[in-house]
Amino acid sequence: MARAAPPVAAGTVAVAAMRAAAPLLFLALLVGVLATGAVEALSSWPEDWILPFRTWVTDFFVWFSALAKPLTRALSWVLLQPLSLVEALLFRGVPDWETGPLPWVIIALGVVVFAHWQSGLRLALFCAACMAYLALFDLWSDSMQTLALVLVTVPLAAGLGLVLGVWATRRRAVERVLNTVFDVMQATPHMAYLGPVVVLFGFGQVPAMLATLIFALPPMARCTILGIRTVSPEIIEAGVMAGCTPGQRLWKVELPAAQQTLLLGLNQVVMQTLAMAVIASLVGASGLGQKLLFSLQQLRIGKAVEQGLAITLIALMLDRLTVAQMARSAALHLVQGSWWYRHRHIAAFVVAAVLLFVSSRLLPWLALMPSEMTFSYGAPIDEGVRWVSKNLYAYIKPFRNAVTIYLLLPIRDFYLWLPWSVVIGVPAALGWYLGGWRLTWVPVLLFGFLLAAGFWTPLMLTIYLVTSCAILCTVIGIPLGIWAAKNATASRVILTLCDLLQTFPSFIYLIPVIMLFQTSDVSNVLAMLCYATVPAVRYTYLGLMRVPSTVVDAAIACGATPRQRLFKVELPLAFPEILLGINQTIMMSLAMVAITALIGSRDLGQEIYKALPGADTGRGLLAGLGIAFIGIVADRLISAWAHKRKTALGLG
Repeated sequence: MARAAPPVAAGTVAVAAMRAAAPLLFLALLVGVLATGAVEALSSWPEDWILPFRTWVTDFFVWFSALAKPLTRALSWVLLQPLSLVEALLFRGVPDWETGPLPWVIIALGVVVFAHWQSGLRLALFCAACMAYLALFDLWSDSMQTLALVLVTVPLAAGLGLVLGVWATRRRAVERVLNTVFDVMQATPHMAYLGPVVVLFGFGQVPAMLATLIFALPPMARCTILGIRTVSPEIIEAGVMAGCTPGQRLWKVELPAAQQTLLLGLNQVVMQTLAMAVIASLVGASGLGQKLLFSLQQLRIGKAVEQGLAITLIALMLDRLTVAQMARSAALHLVQGSWWYRHRHIAAFVVAAVLLFVSSRLLPWLALMPSEMTFSYGAPIDEGVRWVSKNLYAYIKPFRNAVTIYLLLPIRDFYLWLPWSVVIGVPAALGWYLGGWRLTWVPVLLFGFLLAAGFWTPLMLTIYLVTSCAILCTVIGIPLGIWAAKNATASRVILTLCDLLQTFPSFIYLIPVIMLFQTSDVSNVLAMLCYATVPAVRYTYLGLMRVPSTVVDAAIACGATPRQRLFKVELPLAFPEILLGINQTIMMSLAMVAITALIGSRDLGQEIYKALPGADTGRGLLAGLGIAFIGIVADRLISAWAHKRKTALGLG
């Protein structure tokens, strides 16, 4: 076992590492700036050197879409069948048969009974309240359209992810390829998936479902790989000794043993699918996402709050139900009794559903809640927004302008001033210091490609927004993580708030910033800040809680005060975890770049957004890859730094 570094050594490692890297970075910056004075091309990439990658990619997809049209039409028809069936059951009905959808009370009852079966009364009451909100605030039909897309997409994404994950565990070469592909896919923003799908499949529910499936697939595949890889060798050996064939070993030993990890992957698929609800509306997906997008574009904040809360409640329900399933699955075999007792929830639901179906023929409001029986709190919120704009905006505007002028604009102008050779050279030098020549080429190749493709200015504006957000997230998140680690009451409050913030779909954060700050760079950064601060808090808390008690006791024995113990022992030892938290903060900030494009920006996210109406696949896809490249470079450098720190501390 690796020996933890002494407190004094641990406290000086971070400073020593920074001092060792600083001269190298300063030299790279100085050489880059001086070189641009001698060679103008090192400062500004000549227009004649820009290669038409964007046009090539667009032309390729146009050619491929014409070639693959029979296949794409057949695939669309196949996917449309289960989607049409679920839509008919939930909200559309079958007009040709003069048959309506299932009454809303039966759907709500099914969810409540399932929740009670999974977890008990508390979850059942929560689901009942959520379903009542959807019905009473005239959001039922839109919610069912969104839920239909989720219910069809999740099994497809989970099944395909499971197959790919199993394949990867059988072939190391496949696992290496898939890991690289998944890294790029998960770093690429949601919206970038829409361009190629639109070219190949057009607009509508099926293209939206395909884009959602592609986006939600990697977590399931990764969890499958992780689950099978972490199955105890003794369990696998027992299966082999019992005479299991490879297929039997997979289905009867490995997958059951990895069930908890697989259910975690399913939970992530559900949440990722729902996170695409608004984005998928850009290619024709109907439902809550489409209505919310329309409300945001029209600045109808009250309606946006109603619709956004509905999506959040659906996300909370699905999250709680899948988490409850993870907790329940391990105890299923313990249930004893007769068949009727073990299936009492199903029996009760069937009886109640029949009674409610018959009653809905006599009481139409049981089938579909009439508009006159619904409520709305959108008007008071709109009134409040107008009041804030009239009475408080005079105080908010100076704050917004001060942040813009004295913080954001200097950072933006600095990045736009930097020569391209410096922007590429400094990360390359840092990569050489942290990981050798292999890491050096990562920023050179990725950023160099964007430079040659003509995306340099949007790239710099994206880095400017992400840097601004990362600075604020670090300044806010690390102190909150320290407070949570040092105070039990604060820990409960802060971690509960983190759970809540992580459950909200990302686009929800656009609503309050528009209400207070209208459309501006401040709004973009604050929306990213709300979404991306959580990892900085959680990883700081986790790192401090993992500091060995023996090291803390040694510091106390040496006479260290609580302040000295924190800054000279605990924080240095927790620094690798804190770095990983900052890494995740950057990833989540990049994911928000495409979302904030909906309220106006000039970065790579806006390039993706502008590419959709004209099906400019090359522009949208390359801009999405640009965002992914920023994430890959940041991830590789920060991970290498964290590994170097762990090694220096004797923890690696």
